[in-house]
Amino acid sequence: MKWRNVVMADLEILEETKESAQTNAEVMAFEEEDIQTAQEEQQELLENKFDSLTELLDSRRYSDFIHELEDLNPVDAADFFTELPEKRIPAVFRLLKKDAAADIFAELEPEVQERIIVAMTDREISNIVEDLFLDDAVDMLSEMPANIVRRIMRSATPETRAQINRFLAYPEDSAGSIMTAEYLSLRKDMTVSQAVDYIRKNGNDKETVYVAYVTNAARVLEGVVDLKDLLFFPADKTIEDIMDTSVVAASTVDDQETVANAIQKYDLLALPIVDKEHRLVGIVTIDDALDVLKEETTEDIEKMAAISPTDKPYLKNTVWELWGHRIPWLLLLMISATFTGMIINGFEEKLAIVAVLTAFIPMIMDTGGNSGGQASVTVIRSLSLGDIDFSDLLRVIWKEIRVAVLCGLSVAAVCFVKLMLVDRLLLQNPDVTVIVALVVCVTLFVTILLAKIIGASLPILAKKLGFDPAVMASPFITTIVDAVSLLVY
Repeated sequence: MKWRNVVMADLEILEETKESAQTNAEVMAFEEEDIQTAQEEQQELLENKFDSLTELLDSRRYSDFIHELEDLNPVDAADFFTELPEKRIPAVFRLLKKDAAADIFAELEPEVQERIIVAMTDREISNIVEDLFLDDAVDMLSEMPANIVRRIMRSATPETRAQINRFLAYPEDSAGSIMTAEYLSLRKDMTVSQAVDYIRKNGNDKETVYVAYVTNAARVLEGVVDLKDLLFFPADKTIEDIMDTSVVAASTVDDQETVANAIQKYDLLALPIVDKEHRLVGIVTIDDALDVLKEETTEDIEKMAAISPTDKPYLKNTVWELWGHRIPWLLLLMISATFTGMIINGFEEKLAIVAVLTAFIPMIMDTGGNSGGQASVTVIRSLSLGDIDFSDLLRVIWKEIRVAVLCGLSVAAVCFVKLMLVDRLLLQNPDVTVIVALVVCVTLFVTILLAKIIGASLPILAKKLGFDPAVMASPFITTIVDAVSLLVY
């Protein structure tokens, strides 16, 4: 009786758990639906806003147009400009006030920026460049044709021109090339009250006011102070008393991806950039780090798909540009596939003895390629996140061997059942004997084992040698694994 009561109680708990899980699933479904609905409503509101702005333009109610456009987020306002007819963009941009024009200009696509600059006078160009944050100005110039760059630089003030030239001199994809010089610098002998007054006076044209850096007379970085500390510490406290001296910083020549990962790792709003003498020369803010991570991830995905990276969005690329990015890899992979053909030709006489073995070559090659691709993608992602490095090579290989054994046994067992039931019995193929099935299954097991080892080790070795690990992704590894699997077969 007690046993029965215990069972009934357990059943009731199980039923309550199932009902709770079902309720949670329904709540999550409703939440996802609410989020999607909210996004759709927001997009609809934005489209209605664009229609309203277009109507104000068409009716020449320019003051109302400017007021409504400047109420929009600069990113949304930039999207509005992309929907305007190309010939109309410069004239509409001239309607904007100075500050709003610079904010919106920084968010525009390079093609739209170029169209606006071509239609501007030198004085108007100078006003835009002077109002842009330095990193936005450098980004713009890197996307412009040489003749436009010369005109912009000619229109800028000597001081701005010197700063831009200094930033453009840094290596491409380095921390120096994406940093900005608009940061807050404090002295450690300042009081909290003096620091707050200084930020109020000078912070308006800085990239961020939420973090300030403490430097000495030689601009050597000594510490960092958050705005929160300045708000809550007593006014007579000195900056030296409250600053954090364990500052995470990067060098101007560090890779931009390393900088972005550091910002992500330490949850920073900005990362200070120093030169060889540890002098503060700029900062990289979190918005720039997000852009870098997006670019680097896109680049890795393209390389892993055997495509040369491109900076343009898909629809901005011409057919010839897409052809140029793809054809070199296709030709390389086609030539490398010659080795698999040579292997098949070398064993042609043996395959002819048991011709049915030829039918399973695609399955073996595909399984090997997929297995190697799984391992390589996992390792490449871990390398990019900094989870593993070259010193972990043996640990990674040992883990992949164990995974490969499990995967190989599972695939081989299912394949054996499939060959016996489907190929031999259902399809009535008498050539598929137990020996043939064993040969195919053992080959699958060994192929998966070797493919996992190759797929895991090649990206790590490539990074150690200074190559991009993404190059060793699925297409390249698949070709190697195809040759190995055929030799095993």
